[in-house]
Amino acid sequence: MAEIQVIEHDVLVIGAGGAGLRAAIEASAAGLKVGLMCKSLLGKAHTVMAEGGVAAAMAHVDDRDSWRVHFADTMRGGQYLNNPRMAELHAQEAPERVRELEAWGAVFDRTQDGRILQRNFGGHRYPRLAHVGDRTGLEMIRTLQDHGIHQGIDVHMEVTALELLLDDGRVVGACAYDRERGRFRVFRANAIVLATGGIGRAFKITSNSWEYTGDGQALAYLAGAELIDMEFVQFHPTGMVWPPSVCGILVTEGVRGEGGVLRNKDGKRFMFDDIPENYRSQTADNEDEGWRYTQGDKQARRPPELLTRDHVARCINREIKAGRGSPHGGVFLDISWIKARIPGGAEHIKKKLPSMYHQFKELAGIDITAVAMEVGPTTHYVMGGIRVDGDTQMTSVPGLFAAGECAAGLHGANRLGGNSLSDLIVFGKRAGEYAAKWAGAHRGGRIDSAAAAAVQARALAPMDKPAGGTAENPYQIQKELQASMQDLVGIVRNQGELETGLGRVLEFQQRATRVRVEGNREYNPGWHTALDLRNLLIVSEAVARSALARKESRGAHFREDFPEKSAEFGRVNHVLRRAADGSMALEARAVLPLTDEHKRIVEENK
Repeated sequence: MAEIQVIEHDVLVIGAGGAGLRAAIEASAAGLKVGLMCKSLLGKAHTVMAEGGVAAAMAHVDDRDSWRVHFADTMRGGQYLNNPRMAELHAQEAPERVRELEAWGAVFDRTQDGRILQRNFGGHRYPRLAHVGDRTGLEMIRTLQDHGIHQGIDVHMEVTALELLLDDGRVVGACAYDRERGRFRVFRANAIVLATGGIGRAFKITSNSWEYTGDGQALAYLAGAELIDMEFVQFHPTGMVWPPSVCGILVTEGVRGEGGVLRNKDGKRFMFDDIPENYRSQTADNEDEGWRYTQGDKQARRPPELLTRDHVARCINREIKAGRGSPHGGVFLDISWIKARIPGGAEHIKKKLPSMYHQFKELAGIDITAVAMEVGPTTHYVMGGIRVDGDTQMTSVPGLFAAGECAAGLHGANRLGGNSLSDLIVFGKRAGEYAAKWAGAHRGGRIDSAAAAAVQARALAPMDKPAGGTAENPYQIQKELQASMQDLVGIVRNQGELETGLGRVLEFQQRATRVRVEGNREYNPGWHTALDLRNLLIVSEAVARSALARKESRGAHFREDFPEKSAEFGRVNHVLRRAADGSMALEARAVLPLTDEHKRIVEENK
């Protein structure tokens, strides 16, 4: 261990997005020594890409809203596979977390009487998303970072965790390396919070940043924690499709919340053609009613463009496959049409959607106040992840906590727009709070120097000369993996393609053992890619195995060979763990039951 730097903390938070920052702030408030590890630079986390708003039932725009309605919306959107305790806590605590952000300096858009403004979003019955134009995630990161840097938190930038270290089944640290010089570090901690985000880089077309390689999910899995609901990968309906260099970049749901409509190449507003029965009573059946809803008419029902993301993405996919798509393989999203309804409409669009106006102007040469955008589905979010306790956010490994996108339970089969940002701050706070309590009560724990040395040796293996056979290129394996996941484990799935996809993932795992990279450990992106591959392959196998096991269509998981919901599968979550022989084992486990009070809330909000 002489060559490895050892750093001591009471609580170590891995990931510096919204959940990680909020967890670190809360743990530090308990008076403990807190470390915050981020794969990139502080402030560059993927949270900045969450544009539309943070969902919280503050009832500033519509006084009919309440935490009970928000709970019911979240459970309905998740097709009742959610952890109901998490959905309850999230709905109850989100308003206070938003007010806390405001007290720390977040500058939200305001109502005329000075309260935080809230906008419409898909799946939410009432206008519920507190926002800062279409730059809400950026404002959240800025606020949490500005507040957090004054709390005595030690920040370790451009450092990537390789494996967690255990002592008698309890987590006691993490082995990591710095990306600049390639030097190894051991972090010793009484508790660890994982807040590493999603898995989008397992797919070819994604809105996710380069950091999203499933690190937290893989770290937890390898340490003995359970993964859950990994079949549920959300394809956001609207990502950019042209030019190719920007394919997949997110187009916020806020465009549709402000009145944007989806049309096919014939100019038809196709979303009216397919309204799910369980949302029919809440959805407008004509264009005028849908428009009035976006303008705050409490008697109007929401337009079908604001149905849940899984449904909208499948409708867009249907139009494209039927040959009714746009010239570059998407459909048209039009906000410019509202100029006929609103005086000074062009300036109104620029004011409400400044980032979208700039994004399309700079990247696609399009003025969204004058013409429609071309959009299509993009891999955006994973509802599945590390299984945690609803109250404490602790995993099945003692001392290991998780929050944000890498954790699972809140969203069930499909996440509602805006619930991600409130998820980060509600459960980031809880993870930090309970990690601090655990760390205070469970001090000590021994770092096994041999285990740390073994991690170092595995990380350096790609730099060894091959003993024989053909050396593999990490970039090539990653490219082939992304294409296979996109084509075979994507929006529309079936048995044959899923089996082929899983087979390819297992083949890639074998090829990854032969990966070799040139150069040394300093500034070596090829080596970084080789190290990320292990995590990408673990989460890809988890998605494929879970999707094969769920022989029904529910939420973001659509099987064309099993297009209907199944009562049998509606009662189970799929849980994955590492078996004793190192293979991935899958178990169907009964969903957590609704309490009598939960059932009453759902019934009163049908």
